[in-house]
Amino acid sequence: MTTLLGPAPTCALPPPQEQAPPVQRGPLAGVALVSALLLVVVGTQHGAKFAVLLALGLGLGIALFHARFGFTSGWRQLVAVGNGAGVRAHALLLGTAATLCMILLASGTGLFGSTPQPAAGSIGVALLLGSFLFGLGMQLGGACASGTLFAVGSGQSSVLVTLVGFIVGSVLYTWQFDLVDDLPTWDPVLLQDHLGYGGAWAVTIVALLAIVAGSRAYQARRNPPPTGRPPTAQGIARVWRGSWPMLVGAVVLAVLAAGVLLVSGGIWGVTSAFALWGAKLLQLVGLHPEGWAFWQQPVMSDQLAGSVLADKNSLTNIGIILGAAVAATLAGVWSFRHRFNGKEVAAAFIGGILLGIGARLASGCNIGAYLGGISTGSLSGWIWGLVALAGTWVGLKLRPLFGLAVPRSDDSVC
Repeated sequence: MTTLLGPAPTCALPPPQEQAPPVQRGPLAGVALVSALLLVVVGTQHGAKFAVLLALGLGLGIALFHARFGFTSGWRQLVAVGNGAGVRAHALLLGTAATLCMILLASGTGLFGSTPQPAAGSIGVALLLGSFLFGLGMQLGGACASGTLFAVGSGQSSVLVTLVGFIVGSVLYTWQFDLVDDLPTWDPVLLQDHLGYGGAWAVTIVALLAIVAGSRAYQARRNPPPTGRPPTAQGIARVWRGSWPMLVGAVVLAVLAAGVLLVSGGIWGVTSAFALWGAKLLQLVGLHPEGWAFWQQPVMSDQLAGSVLADKNSLTNIGIILGAAVAATLAGVWSFRHRFNGKEVAAAFIGGILLGIGARLASGCNIGAYLGGISTGSLSGWIWGLVALAGTWVGLKLRPLFGLAVPRSDDSVC
């Protein structure tokens, strides 16, 4: 396992890591205070279950930032120059999450009266179209669903445009829901229904090991540049100040994702909250999205009528933003001042719209559909990943039109 997940050949040694700047004490105190107050408010108004979900979101944000764990960059590096380090970290995340989630599903173990349920995604045209658009949108928008949240929390103002586009795309989908509601679809396929939980877990792990081995062989043939390395603290301070190795981040994220399943009974999700936030904003300005067919569905109607602070995905999303801000200020790199030109803004906004539409078509994103699907035995998760990878390839072809860089084999890092 050490050989499979260890460094694969690159054309040069990784660059040395710079020392992390001092802790930004003022911003850290402000974000920590907001986080603590919000935990108290949520716990008081909605109960311990929802406070725990917010706390899990905070942990997810800290881990995502300290490990700089993104799906977008890992797939971009693999497709563009053949560096599979990010994809191998994804495989460790998926494998660890699958192990923990299968145990919870098989035993029926849940907290706060919940019973864990798999992310049984339907297979059909909407899944194929949505995952392709999402893969394309990731490369234009510069981030995936979880990546958008932790980037915004860490002060990357350019990704805020992507988040706005994400919400707009989600609203557009819910507005025109009738156009795509009856696309051809087939029933979900859960591996455990055919192989049992042990067999489903074994097939998942074998498939992930094959991906790891294949990515190493592909990387050895391409001999790509190494990945960049963010500034880091030294010694024991690295635990809370970062940066973490991606493989460490993968394990921590898997444990926290399983925690969401344990506490809520549902998998960690991100993008359904963006549709809810958009609808709530429209209501604030006097519009009536509750009349749309999407929000008239029983479950969706209840979600729209309820509080954002009682919505599972909204709580973990808010937690990720705040947790990333905590991590970035601890690392001394939080900043909300970045320059970007008109083409980059256009790419971020268009990419965000594609991400929002794609996620809703596919009933999830790289977290809900991909991680959640594969880790709970759904065939839809594997299909999502394969098609989104194809969308990534197209997105890389379009990036230069917006002045966005694509990794090259002669770069010093990718």
